[in-house]
Amino acid sequence: MWVPLCGTLKACLYHNSPETEFICHKEFVTIPKPIHNMKEEFNDIAPYEDSAFQDYMARLVKEPGFENAIKYVMPEADYNDIVKDLLQIKGKDEFQKKIMFGILLLLERMTTSGVTDSGLDNLKPGTSSLFITNHRDIVLDASFLGLAMIRKGLPAQEVALGDNLLIYDWIEDLVRLNKGIIVKRNLRMTKALEAAKQLSAYIHYCIREKQESVWIAQREGRAKDSNDVTQESVIKMLALGGDGENIVERLMELHIIPTSISYEYDPNDYLKAREFLARRRDPEFKKSQRDDLFSMETGILQFKGHVHFAAGKCLNGRLEKLIGNPDKVEIVRKVCAMIDHDIHLGYKIFPLNYIAYDRVENCSRFEDKYTAEDVKGFDDYLNRQLDKVDLPDVTEEEREFMRKSILTMYANPLRNQLAAQEKENS
Repeated sequence: MWVPLCGTLKACLYHNSPETEFICHKEFVTIPKPIHNMKEEFNDIAPYEDSAFQDYMARLVKEPGFENAIKYVMPEADYNDIVKDLLQIKGKDEFQKKIMFGILLLLERMTTSGVTDSGLDNLKPGTSSLFITNHRDIVLDASFLGLAMIRKGLPAQEVALGDNLLIYDWIEDLVRLNKGIIVKRNLRMTKALEAAKQLSAYIHYCIREKQESVWIAQREGRAKDSNDVTQESVIKMLALGGDGENIVERLMELHIIPTSISYEYDPNDYLKAREFLARRRDPEFKKSQRDDLFSMETGILQFKGHVHFAAGKCLNGRLEKLIGNPDKVEIVRKVCAMIDHDIHLGYKIFPLNYIAYDRVENCSRFEDKYTAEDVKGFDDYLNRQLDKVDLPDVTEEEREFMRKSILTMYANPLRNQLAAQEKENS
């Protein structure tokens, strides 16, 4: 029953109807009571408190946009029955377990060959951590990690999500009811610094006082070529909060766990290749909001093959060795390098990664890792994906450019893992 909730964004944004004109109108609903039991400085970015959960859910189900979305993807369902189910939920963890867990299980069954994990068994109940991961899918990176956490008997983590995706107020409500932390983006310098301090303070508060784990991507936006590198600005932001006397101590308070996410197939690979070609044709090309939302839909609903999470070890043992280093710039670079190293080592490599590597490098180094059937299957897949590109008048040379772009996407995780292994063994 709840699988179509994953399509609410799609329904609202791609189904034009009179109802969608009212999705931002708040005069139809009662504003919930203020958030309690949490520092007021976080009220505009934190997930809604359980004490106010039912008030915000009551507001959400009265939104014409949300109702229109549900009716569009579930035309035979009785919306009143759905509302009754949602209004019985009393808090975020219950929402995760009773609603989202079922959605994610069905998404796993319908769009993957299985979601597996390693390293999460080492997490201790009651210990909160900051999971820093590479970024492949706008929605499912954090969602599937939450699925893995719940399977281990652990509460799903809170999720840092950019406000550029929250185009309607009711979508923000849905995100914050679902353990979402709002990351303010596209601000001027002074406001950006204030927002970074607020976000950092909340993440520290969440882990140390609320005892909730948090997920954040290693960079703003996905790595389009799958060359995963941690942005220094992310580490600098995380070091703004906390009580430690220096950068290292403040980072250690977060119990950072680098985590690798590996998708056998990236449903958005052809969209990324399309973007590369569009920008090659026009260096001033910019994606539209509709492009981003279609990427979200594609990532959620299309086939991904095998998905694997590999949680590394907490960085604290290595961070401790940096205490006393007076060079803040060097510290940030070394922390980024630690995270990158662990993420690269943790990749799960699939036959198509070996095929792509050999193609890009024009070699046969890993020919023992795949069969002729694997090669044919991958080539057929590439052609099907390239056929989806909807740019006008694509030449054979441009199609080959996009093919090489996709091959590079699948080759880079292996390239980075080989480099990390070489460093590990040196």
